[in-house]
Amino acid sequence: MSITEASTGPARAATATIPSTAHEPAAQRWTPRLWGVLAVLCTVLFLDGLDVSMVGVALPSIGTDLGMSTTSLQWIVNGYVLGYGGLLLLGGRTADLLGRRKIFLIALAVFAVASLVGGLVDDGTLLIVTRFVKGLAAAFTAPTAMSILTTTFPEGPARNRALSIFTVFGASGYSSGLILGGLLTSLGWRWTFLIPVPLALIALAAGLALIPRDRPAAGGGHDLVGAATLTGGMLLAVYTVVSAPDRGWLDPVTLGSALVAVALLVAFVVTENRIAHPLIRLGILRVGSIVRANLSIVALMGSYLSFQFMMTLYLQNTQGWSPLKVALALLPAGLLVAFTSPLMGGLINRYGTQRLINTAMASLTLGYVWFLLTSGTVPHYLVTVLPTMLLLGGGFAFGFSSIMSQATEGIDDSEQGLAAGLVQTSGQVGAALVLAVVTALVTVTGPAAATADFGQYHPGINLVTGVALAGLLLNVVPLLNRKRRLAAA
Repeated sequence: MSITEASTGPARAATATIPSTAHEPAAQRWTPRLWGVLAVLCTVLFLDGLDVSMVGVALPSIGTDLGMSTTSLQWIVNGYVLGYGGLLLLGGRTADLLGRRKIFLIALAVFAVASLVGGLVDDGTLLIVTRFVKGLAAAFTAPTAMSILTTTFPEGPARNRALSIFTVFGASGYSSGLILGGLLTSLGWRWTFLIPVPLALIALAAGLALIPRDRPAAGGGHDLVGAATLTGGMLLAVYTVVSAPDRGWLDPVTLGSALVAVALLVAFVVTENRIAHPLIRLGILRVGSIVRANLSIVALMGSYLSFQFMMTLYLQNTQGWSPLKVALALLPAGLLVAFTSPLMGGLINRYGTQRLINTAMASLTLGYVWFLLTSGTVPHYLVTVLPTMLLLGGGFAFGFSSIMSQATEGIDDSEQGLAAGLVQTSGQVGAALVLAVVTALVTVTGPAAATADFGQYHPGINLVTGVALAGLLLNVVPLLNRKRRLAAA
């Protein structure tokens, strides 16, 4: 929304002050304050990526220092995923209903406090609790940041440009976290928790000064049954997914939590279809492009993060590489995203989101197929790993901004938080589900350190290749059918 007209006509006001291209008159260029708002939002996304990748590199040191078993250590990651994926959808809609600025700043403050506490505790259980709280806070900051962006910058060239810059910071945060995690862990794992604190506080102060106030929605927000069933169902669904590899997919606890999660989510759908003022309007799922965007982010995030997980295990546990060396080996994908994302706004304006999503899914699929064809029993870095990472980086660069843009196209400002939360929930829960299945496949094949042979990871590589291929077909088949109908007409 406009900086000067926070409560009236956000998209209209922003249209008057935000340029669509670099060739527009100087009077319509982004003001310093608009750049400041975008910088605050980008900083928060940067922190999310930084935190996830830094902590992942520090896990072995945390386990040694706090005496945590492998089973409990994984919950440092899963606790964050549980809070984040379980509450993303509610977080986005809450921002729509109660005010984006208020929810964003409160959640950012909670994130900073949880980071500080996490860096000071000496108990593994308390550390897991702080990770859950940070995930919960991120579940509110992430969709709210995106909804502030999409209501501040109107649909079209201005929003595409802002989203491309937004993506750069997410990729840069994750890539920087890989390197910083390796460096800081050598000084002490606590630094990986403490470094985000000053950055979060700076973003909080800037947000207080720059982000305009907005009015809560006039309707909705009284659907307590919907809020309870959605929160309970999503938390249980994510818990089931992240705990299943350890417990077993046929374990009574896994089956029981899955059934309860399904029952709660069914109750939520029934409630939303019957209540006069639903928490979430389910009609948004009838838009084909939005459904494709949500399924595409599952294919993108699920395959990419699962592949990176397998490569990290193989290079560290089997090949004996240091965390820093592994980070540098996987870095080319992140660098490619960081350097190409600024161009995505112009590419979306010229070619549209669907063509770029098709290109992204083709690049992803080609990357995994190349890896399968050339990896053998011991993948060579220059022949196999590096080309694969470049193809995956290209897929992520073309796909992420395009998918996010498609997921919010044509959505009213009052539901931008819902649309943002929906696509981010799809990405997080989908990634957790694919990773859980990959983990089960790799575990069944044998322990990672048992052999120098990469063959035990091939079932997981086959799965992520299939996921990427499904994402490609999901987007290409409707296009081919449309061309066939036009030709017949």
